Amino acid sequence: MNTDHSDALVFFGATGDLAYKKIFPSLQAMAKRGRLHVPVIGVAKAGWNLEQLRARARDSVEKHGAVDRAAFDKLCGLLRYVDGDYHDSATFEAIRRELGSAARPAHYLAIPPVLFGVVVEQLVKSGCARGARVIVEKPFGHDLASARDLNRILLGAFDEKAIFRIDHYLGKRPVNNMVFFRFVNSFLEPFWNRGAMESFQITMAEDFGVQGRGAFYDATGTIRDVVQNHLFQVIANFAMEPPARRDSESMRDEKVKVLKAIPPLEAENVIRGQFRGFISETGVAPASKTETFAAMRLDINSPRWQGVPFYVRAGKNLPVTCTEILARFRRAPNAYSDLATAPNHLRFRISPNVQFAMGMLVMVDDEKMTGALKELEGTRAPISDEKDAYERVLTDAVEGDATLFARQDYVEEAWRIVDPYLKSDSPVYGYEPKTWGPSEADQLVGAAGGWHNPVSGR
Repeated sequence: MNTDHSDALVFFGATGDLAYKKIFPSLQAMAKRGRLHVPVIGVAKAGWNLEQLRARARDSVEKHGAVDRAAFDKLCGLLRYVDGDYHDSATFEAIRRELGSAARPAHYLAIPPVLFGVVVEQLVKSGCARGARVIVEKPFGHDLASARDLNRILLGAFDEKAIFRIDHYLGKRPVNNMVFFRFVNSFLEPFWNRGAMESFQITMAEDFGVQGRGAFYDATGTIRDVVQNHLFQVIANFAMEPPARRDSESMRDEKVKVLKAIPPLEAENVIRGQFRGFISETGVAPASKTETFAAMRLDINSPRWQGVPFYVRAGKNLPVTCTEILARFRRAPNAYSDLATAPNHLRFRISPNVQFAMGMLVMVDDEKMTGALKELEGTRAPISDEKDAYERVLTDAVEGDATLFARQDYVEEAWRIVDPYLKSDSPVYGYEPKTWGPSEADQLVGAAGGWHNPVSGR
């Protein structure tokens, strides 16, 4: 085992919903691929024993995938369990005993952020933090101040290089493929700049509502839930400069540079919406002004992208479930430019399937010299043995690869961009379910040819 590889995995919140839906299936998948061979110590306050935890793990993989007998037996052989209160030092003394000779444990905090401080303090007091790394779940703060507070807590016990802040969205293969696509395909570089590109649009649409999570969503909203983390990562992947090397720090350096070049959001560049019926959801305040839709214009003041607007929108109860990026070209200045009824474009879909399409004008009437926009489309079906996002990020965290994890400066820069706007008293416009949000959002992109609305099944 190399020195970057953790020699034990301790996960707090072992009896919780995240463990049930995501962690146990991912651990079985890691065992199946031969990527898990260290003790896995579950910690919770449930009054359970090891056999009950194993039973929970089996039920988890049955309900969220399928039991692979050999892999599950291997996982069960690695499982340990410590039952106890996170405020009780005896709990952490028991963890220390279960760790045995492990010198490089990874502590996975699959628990609410309000408990991070308590657990980290106990890890330090018990000696469990020595030589360890820590893996923490999103949300990483509710605003810039709380993100800085969490960073202070973590950095008081761990070096930055030992802190792995999970954004499971980065574990999705298509999101990672954007970086590969950008820098491996040389044909992109000549026009991947402000000289050729007119605008970018990123749409993250969901055709369902809050699905019984009204209280959570009312306290969070779309900007906090998916924009300042997931969609900012998409922007960084498309807009960053080629890293000097392929190591994690070089990659993360370039992503931070993108965020540093984005000014804070201004009210005139943001439209928030709320689908009609949201306030009737259980747990939602009757006079809630929380957005279930957000559209915005972002500018990146870098040599490559100065003057190219990046339009972002995300929302619930929209017509389709899809995440898609559209890059529009500038019109070529020549004798035929008056015949260009629409700009050329590149279209990237990263979920639910993967597509790449080039939009171009083709002549449909040779006498009148009129054209129509057509797409040359390439589609990739999902890979049958695709890694789940959680499997990917947990594997990387245990193996010490930080590429897919947010660094302290990245997290704080992302909050810097949205924080002033979130603290303002901005209007929220209503929209009907299964529409593309409030009509006011159309004003943002009027000068850029309007929104591109993804089509289901294409």
